[in-house]
Amino acid sequence: MIVDKHAVGMVGLGLIGTSLARRLISASYTVYGYDIDVERCARLADLGGQAAASLRDVGRNCQTVILAVFNTDQVESAVEGQDGLAPLELAAGQVVICTSTCDPDRIAMLAERVARSGVNFLEVPLSGNSDQIARGNGVGLVGGDPQTMEAVATILDAICPRRYYLGPVGAGGRAKLAVNLVGGLNRAVMAEGLAFAESMGLDLSSFLEVLKGSAAYSRTMDNRGDKMVRNDFTPHAKISQSLKDFQLMRNIADRAGQPLPLATVYIDLIEACLAHGEADLDNSAIIKEIRRRRLKRNHES
Repeated sequence: MIVDKHAVGMVGLGLIGTSLARRLISASYTVYGYDIDVERCARLADLGGQAAASLRDVGRNCQTVILAVFNTDQVESAVEGQDGLAPLELAAGQVVICTSTCDPDRIAMLAERVARSGVNFLEVPLSGNSDQIARGNGVGLVGGDPQTMEAVATILDAICPRRYYLGPVGAGGRAKLAVNLVGGLNRAVMAEGLAFAESMGLDLSSFLEVLKGSAAYSRTMDNRGDKMVRNDFTPHAKISQSLKDFQLMRNIADRAGQPLPLATVYIDLIEACLAHGEADLDNSAIIKEIRRRRLKRNHES
């Protein structure tokens, strides 16, 4: 039985999940959070949320449950796994909101399966890193039933004041992958431009200001440029997450017969970052690999 209609469950308390929890708590929601990492649960308690002991606790206490986990496998496990929400606690009328970047086809099929039990499934992948989302600047890309979207409108107002309705479940995920493709390539282009300027002896702080005032400007320069210039790769969105998303893009594009030549270059760069042990760095650390290739070429010559 759900006791608190104003309670929201949060499954996954990494960078994005914690940012979402902060916004919900600030909006006076009671947040029941669960993560397999007990330290993350403890941090939620410090923020004013309630650490749940299990997925069962989340489903029992919350009318709406938000998923912010790493990939499609984890979403399916959280909902349908042996210890997942659906087999244990989800009941007709409850709402699951998936904010993770996932395989759109698999998420659409998951939504169909849980709907047989009367559970409403909404996908709201978020465009923006954890810092942007914490500030309320993340953009929600909504897929699902419009009535369900309206029913949880106040929750969506808290986590993503700006959002677009794309259509049925799956449409939001498809849009998110295309958005991430453009965003990732923007980061890579900026990193290459900065590395090129650096190789010519230009001051990077000054050159970044030139970029921001030029025809080459993009918002990526505002939230990633300083990190590249200062070599501050404290994560707001990890390289490992970016690789996961781009590999998913490639797989879907292959099925559609759509070549992604620039994405292939991007994947090569961030796979090299992972090979250097940089999986948990911010995705702006792609500049490290571009710099390494210059050093390697200079050494070989």
